[in-house]
Amino acid sequence: MKAIIIDQYGGKEQLKERQVEKPVPGENQVVVKLHATSINPIDWKLREGYLKTMLPFKFPIILGWDAAGIVDEIGANVQGWKVGDKVFARPETTNKGTYAEYTVIDTSLLAKVPENISFEEAACVPLAGLTAWQCLFDFGQVKQGDKVLIHAGAGGVGSFAIQFAKHAGAYVTATAGTHNVGFLKLLGADEVIDYKKQDFESILRDYDFVLDSLGGDNQEKSFTILKNGGKLASIVSEPDKEKAAAKNIKSGLVWLVPNGGQLKQIADLLSKEKVKVIIGHRYPLTEEGLKEAHALSESHHAKGKIVITIH
Repeated sequence: MKAIIIDQYGGKEQLKERQVEKPVPGENQVVVKLHATSINPIDWKLREGYLKTMLPFKFPIILGWDAAGIVDEIGANVQGWKVGDKVFARPETTNKGTYAEYTVIDTSLLAKVPENISFEEAACVPLAGLTAWQCLFDFGQVKQGDKVLIHAGAGGVGSFAIQFAKHAGAYVTATAGTHNVGFLKLLGADEVIDYKKQDFESILRDYDFVLDSLGGDNQEKSFTILKNGGKLASIVSEPDKEKAAAKNIKSGLVWLVPNGGQLKQIADLLSKEKVKVIIGHRYPLTEEGLKEAHALSESHHAKGKIVITIH
């Protein structure tokens, strides 16, 4: 099968197209013929070697953590799934990811693709959607009436987080550049801070929860707008424990745990059109396509999700 692999850490030039063996399912696994995957910042961070101690994979590595396609083969003990089922998932962390024509997935992580969305849309959901879900609800316990700040609202995680928090009944503020202010209002944000013209730290007060996907100064400033006893979830770096303790703030770095049950809950919201997928960019599963997709993700200026189509 065709796959895009890396043989060593480095820049996007390390992405190489190659023929590799099709995976074989374990007893409780299925092989999925992929129709789409998507790009996440973890892809290029691992490619660069930033995560090699956290994810000590052996080369060659097939990157990618989003799967959407059709069940092609099932393991000996698989129940409840059959060849031909349309599925999506965030597979377990492995060096054999989803930049490929086929991938293997544990059945506990699968969810059925809602009838009203495409494989491309489904491929946008698992990593970014589950990250937003676990930050908001597992870590933050966000509920109706809470005041929530979502940094980088136009990105993959941010665009899902805005919609999930609004569906939960929260008052949602998001940060974005000038050109994305209207877009975030359409997603449901009650208030949008244009970071090019405004300083959120001087405007917002007494928030219950912040989702930080930027780190650095934005993360530091986020402590000042949280109320005593608030919560700060970061997906980029561990927040300052002393600052958190000073205001009795629960803070932490949230590392996604694949979860088929939660993905089914998100699928239900998608099927009822309570949440929509924002595809900003599409590229083919080719060496050049992946290099361009990585370059865009690294620029931090992608709007919505970056999809890789697989035929």
